[in-house]
Amino acid sequence: MNDLHVELVLDAHAALGEGPCWDHGSGLLYWVNIVDKQIRVFNPQTVEDRTIQLDQMVGAVVPRQSGGLVAALQHGFYLLDLETEQLTLISDPEDHLPDNRFNDGKCDPVGRFWAGTTSTQEVDTIGSLYCLGSDHSVRKMVDGVIVSNGLAWSPDGRTMYYIDSPTKRVVAYDFDMETGALSQLRTIITIAEDGGYPDGMTIDAEGMLWVAQWGGWQVSRWNPHTGELLATIPVPVAQVSSCTFGGANLDELYITTASVRQTAEFLAKQPHAGGLFRVKPGVTGLQTHFFGG
Repeated sequence: MNDLHVELVLDAHAALGEGPCWDHGSGLLYWVNIVDKQIRVFNPQTVEDRTIQLDQMVGAVVPRQSGGLVAALQHGFYLLDLETEQLTLISDPEDHLPDNRFNDGKCDPVGRFWAGTTSTQEVDTIGSLYCLGSDHSVRKMVDGVIVSNGLAWSPDGRTMYYIDSPTKRVVAYDFDMETGALSQLRTIITIAEDGGYPDGMTIDAEGMLWVAQWGGWQVSRWNPHTGELLATIPVPVAQVSSCTFGGANLDELYITTASVRQTAEFLAKQPHAGGLFRVKPGVTGLQTHFFGG
């Protein structure tokens, strides 16, 4: 896989591109530019990239089964009408923590939306991982988090994978699909000292994890059962933030990147920082789980 061609599909120059999410119904890729407060809608057929400008930072969006999007924003969980671009607040579980914001998020196999928080300084363990039910109830599932990031579920739905980036680890929980309960926490992957930090994450149809390595110039494929590094795909940007499978056959890996907090000299070595990339890695992914509420 080291010889695969990574294609720049959108030279977006995003400050903090994140959260790619493929809508298999519409053939559109949703992604976000966190610090510029934007939801982006990319159409691979026309190469059109629609911008929905918000008034607060956005961590993640996922399509709803009933239409529109569910969003984890700086100030809580919202619903978004794609026609009117109108936001509707569901809940802000951290309105008592004004320095916190939501970061990455995804839906589990039964349509609950999981998203976690971080402080804007990304140093204190005051973030948490929350679960938004289809009935719009909110539960705190994990606390003591520094930078809540990548999420994925095994193909059988019995394991949840999770990243708190500064720990440099990917952990696994036994997952109760009926209740959403987590148990049996264990570390399954540790990123090497010179490999940057694990950020966004996805899973393929074979049950292998794909981890974007922030500061590591790559996306890596891992066996979550053995912790073995299976392959790496170099990306011409240092801050590789997330990835997801898309395309009509779910055989294309879309990769988001960032340009934030870097010197002009360092950015000159990576002119497409903040761009959206794509590669065909030779395996397929799984359909995005939509929000049931």
